[in-house]
Amino acid sequence: MATLADSATRFARTPHPAPTPAAVRDEVLANPGFGTRFTDHMVSIDWSEEAGWHNPEVLPYGPIALDPAASVLHYAQEIFEGLKAYRHPDGSMALFRPQANAKRFNASARRLAMPELPEKLFIAAIREMVAADKDWFPTVEGGSLYLRPFMIATEAFLGVRAAKSYRFLVIASPAGNYFKSGAPAVSLWVSDYTRAAPGGTGAAKCGGNYAASLVPTAEAFAKGHDQVLFLDASEHKWIEELGGMNVFFAFADGSLLTPALSGTILEGVTRDSLIALARDEGLTVREDKYSLDQWRTDAASGQLVEAFACGTAAVVTPIGKVAGHDGEFTIGSGGPGQLTGKLKARLTAIQRGEAPDPHGWVMRIG
Repeated sequence: MATLADSATRFARTPHPAPTPAAVRDEVLANPGFGTRFTDHMVSIDWSEEAGWHNPEVLPYGPIALDPAASVLHYAQEIFEGLKAYRHPDGSMALFRPQANAKRFNASARRLAMPELPEKLFIAAIREMVAADKDWFPTVEGGSLYLRPFMIATEAFLGVRAAKSYRFLVIASPAGNYFKSGAPAVSLWVSDYTRAAPGGTGAAKCGGNYAASLVPTAEAFAKGHDQVLFLDASEHKWIEELGGMNVFFAFADGSLLTPALSGTILEGVTRDSLIALARDEGLTVREDKYSLDQWRTDAASGQLVEAFACGTAAVVTPIGKVAGHDGEFTIGSGGPGQLTGKLKARLTAIQRGEAPDPHGWVMRIG
């Protein structure tokens, strides 16, 4: 099958005919929020059964034309990733572990019966996106350029089978803080709903997983909480993850625990990075089951002193309170903990080029 080489790919470039005026862009960059404003361009690559990956281009950001019978609209063949570009002190731009995102993207593609994208082509597309709209980097402290690569099935047909044509795209959004409350620690609501079941798509980053989380997340918001906490599908007792984040528990003996990957939990890049950084600090990190009842007991006894959520968008966010139908409990003082702050500072310093990168995670892109 003829297909693109996964290195030295040439992207056709079509500049935006009416880019956002600089004054308007500057206003957005001073207060970007998260995921509500988008840059002027996007990257696109097509795939078909006959031609493989082809037609790589950078083009103006805009609506996508889809046939009403496109498979993505009926059978939900869709996957995505999330990563950020950072500006380093010398003015250069950098990515954090994009190879891990490319690898996870392909794992999701396999689960959803979609074509895999060569990792070098994935990264080349990200580079093109950042190069096209690097002037959209926000001016707020801690700002970044959030990148959203995704793939959709475009073949027009009605029938339950894998599609024969797809489109891969990358869009970008200037990003500030993920949580809007501004609280020093977030509050969680324990959901009665299930996010994922064994044998399902819980380990894939696909839209259906997030669609299923919208009702329980709205319930959490309505009850005055920042995020939803999901338990396992089988026994409804073991902690899995939040609506879009992994979770860690820090104990008085200095150890950390995070729920083990079991096919129902997303393999977070931030999660994996924090495990490595904690072990660099000499901490014991366990990947194991941890029940809600045990969390409540350990928090009450002082055995558990901190808990935090993590993900590309939220980075590292302290958890202060957990509530559910059986009541609520507070973790530690209810605010940020020392270890949480230390790990977040270490991670973000590496991402932003302010500290050594012993694991070789940072990729400079100009």
